[in-house]
Amino acid sequence: MPTKIMKIEEIKPYKNTKSKRQQVEEMFDGIASEYDSLNHNMSLGVDARWRQFVVDYLEINGIWPLRILDVATGTGDLALIASVRLHPDEIIGIDISQEMLRIGKEKTKVARLDDNIHFRKEDCAKMSFEDHSFDAVISAFALRNFENLQQCLNEMYRVTAHGGVIAVIDLCDPHHFPMKQLFKIYQKLIMPIISRRCIKDVEAASYLNQSMKVVPSGKDMAQLFRNAGFINVKYTPLKFGMCYLYTGRKADSAGHWSER
Repeated sequence: MPTKIMKIEEIKPYKNTKSKRQQVEEMFDGIASEYDSLNHNMSLGVDARWRQFVVDYLEINGIWPLRILDVATGTGDLALIASVRLHPDEIIGIDISQEMLRIGKEKTKVARLDDNIHFRKEDCAKMSFEDHSFDAVISAFALRNFENLQQCLNEMYRVTAHGGVIAVIDLCDPHHFPMKQLFKIYQKLIMPIISRRCIKDVEAASYLNQSMKVVPSGKDMAQLFRNAGFINVKYTPLKFGMCYLYTGRKADSAGHWSER
C-alpha cells in the first residue's frame, strides 16, 4: 500500500524539478480551455453521468447539505449539478488552477447560479477554511492529482462538519476480466488519438493516462479515508470498475444538514 501511494505522488506531468503541485497547477492552467472537451471525449461521453453519482448518493440517502465544498472543482461541473439538484445555501468550489476557476465562473454566470456557487483558489492540502465548515465535501476525478493524498484527505475531514458527509468519485484502471483487458486496448490504441486531437500538451495527456494506472482504488483508497478520520467509509465500483464512488461521514449524531 505505501508503495502505491508513493507512486501516485511521485508521478508528475513534466520532467522538471518543480513539485507535483506546481506542475499540476501549470498543466491545468495550460489545458483549461480544452479540458471539458478532453473529459467528454476520453470518457466517450459518460463523464457527466459519473459526476451525477455523487449527487445521487446524497439524494438517495436524504442528505440535503446547506453548505457544500467541491474540492478540485476544475471548471465547476460537479458544483453546477449539486446546485441544481440539492439547492444548498452555498457551494464553494476550490482549485489550484486559476484558469480552470475562470471557466467555472463563466459557466455559473451563464447558468445564473453565480449567487449560489462561489470559487476560490485554494490548495486542498492546506485550506484556509475553519474547522467543521461544510455539511458535505464532494469531489470528482481529483485524487490522483494531489501531491500529498493523505494530507488532502485529512484536510477534507477537518473542514467537514460534525455529522457531515464526504462523497468522492475518481477513475482507476479496471481490475477484472473482461474490462481490464478491453481497457488496456483502449488506453494503448484509442486514448492517445483522442488526447492528441483534444489537447496540444502531449505530456499532460500522458500524465492523465499514467496516473490512472497507479492511483490507489477500492479498499486501498477507502483505507486512506479511514486514516483521515471518516467513519462508515464505503467504496462502490461503477461502470465495470472504471471508477469508484467513495463515501463516508464525520462522527457526530447531531449532524448539520437539513432534511428538507
